Amino acid sequence: MENKLYEQLLKEVREKNPLVHNITNLVVTNFTANGLLALGASPVMAYAKEEVADMAKIAGALVLNIGTLNETEVEAMIIAGQSANEHGVPVVLDPVGAGATLYRTQTARKLLKEVNISILRGNAGEIANVIGEEWQVKGVDAGEGAGDIIELAKKAAKQLDCLVVITGKEDIVSTGGNTVLIQNGHPILTKVTGTGCLLTSVIGAFAAVSVDLMAAAVSALVYYGVAAEKAAEKTADLGPGSFQVEFLDQLANVDVEDMAKSGKVNVAEETAQ
Repeated sequence: MENKLYEQLLKEVREKNPLVHNITNLVVTNFTANGLLALGASPVMAYAKEEVADMAKIAGALVLNIGTLNETEVEAMIIAGQSANEHGVPVVLDPVGAGATLYRTQTARKLLKEVNISILRGNAGEIANVIGEEWQVKGVDAGEGAGDIIELAKKAAKQLDCLVVITGKEDIVSTGGNTVLIQNGHPILTKVTGTGCLLTSVIGAFAAVSVDLMAAAVSALVYYGVAAEKAAEKTADLGPGSFQVEFLDQLANVDVEDMAKSGKVNVAEETAQ
């Protein structure tokens, strides 16, 4: 990945205003839409199987989120995903709660089988359960677990043949060969519902403007983490409600200079091309 390329992609998103088609869960729809608007992207939430193929083919990226599953929505995700594949639109999958129930795990695997997923974004427990590794899961949240998360990311990327993003105390992005660590963000993000889901859609927005998916994911993670840090600092004596509002403001206000100053990116492993 070219040095500092990840910073410049923020300008691309704001200049191009990419359409991000989200088939996401009912808990986070409003927050996701507002977050994407604050970034400078254009969100659309289209779920009906009669229109998702048409919407996906004109989008810059398609984001699939299994947070509140039902049979009709899964069918729509597959239709949209296959349409995106046919038209060269990157597809980002968030396997929310994979491992918590058999249905969630099977659905994530079904989507990976029937749709060519460009980027898989989840926490360690979700990613581990998708590829059949044992990991602690509680509801739709997952603990850090006892395993090597970098090795987990590499293994998942190789097994699934896609870019894998594992988020947590440190964020890991891996192609299976090249692996990058990002150390931005703030623990208060875990006190506001939907911050992980919004992050997945933000990654989709960056992927919509770059053929380099590694650079897109790293850029999205740095941008998102820096916005969280700035919002947490401004609302330090308040609480998660104030943080949520300020976070949306910072998503709109963070710029390339902020990312250059505060971004914490380290290459964990790089394979010669």
